[in-house]
Amino acid sequence: MFTNNGSRGFGVGADLYMKEDTYEVSSIYARGNVNYNLYGSGVFDGLKLPLVQTGQVFRAEFLRRTWWKVFVGPRFWTGSSFVTLAPKNGEIPPIPSDVGLHTVLRALGMRVIRDTRPNQFYPTAGEKLEFTGDFFMQSLGSKYSFQAYRFTFNKYKSLGKNQVLAYDLFACGTGGQPPFYGNCIYGAQNELRGYTPGKYLDRYMSATQVEYRLTLPKGFGLAAFGGLGGVIAGSSQVLFKNDHFLPDVGGGPRYELSKKYHVNLRTDFAKGRDSWTWSMGVGEAF
Repeated sequence: MFTNNGSRGFGVGADLYMKEDTYEVSSIYARGNVNYNLYGSGVFDGLKLPLVQTGQVFRAEFLRRTWWKVFVGPRFWTGSSFVTLAPKNGEIPPIPSDVGLHTVLRALGMRVIRDTRPNQFYPTAGEKLEFTGDFFMQSLGSKYSFQAYRFTFNKYKSLGKNQVLAYDLFACGTGGQPPFYGNCIYGAQNELRGYTPGKYLDRYMSATQVEYRLTLPKGFGLAAFGGLGGVIAGSSQVLFKNDHFLPDVGGGPRYELSKKYHVNLRTDFAKGRDSWTWSMGVGEAF
């Protein structure tokens, strides 16, 4: 990873499918630094807190297929990071207590997934239902004790030979006493596009979106999407923005990198309520 705001990083991972997809093993390791802003709210509205977070993370999970194409199994997280304040002129919002601390986070969790998509890179039919729960505990060496839950439901319908309608529903929740970056962060994934990560975050988040995908000749394609979501306060956290109504709309071109598996290089332009983003990626957003 290399960005124009100074963020740098690298990662390596693997997904292994064994014994005719009876077992699935995945792991990933990433290391680097991420530069980002937290945005104030209330009397601090309009102020930015520039942060630099350096660290590393490792995750491994083991899944076994059970009935009705359902995979279930345990997973493990471990990571460390150091959050510092970047140089800034002018007034800034209050600094979270996590800034300036070396933090170690470790968790045991579980993942349940049912995937009936015929092609995970460019699905034209089927569904994907996924739930994860991660439990960060001081007994494992974690500095903070909290719980993180994620739920995803995707559904795909072919509208013709070259047209697909994709639907996505996402929900996030945290419990306990997480660091600020352990909360649900709007825009950190593709839920929803059009928002800068760090502008809206809190204990609970939900988002839903629909995307229309069109395959064109010569390996090209187009997509258009729109959605609605928001973050919901679950505690007295009022230093940073939370809002219940955060829509987005956007679209962008596609180019087919692999004809056999229909893996696309995508570019998305998205407009949120008060911001816009431009992003690129390999594979569809969901």
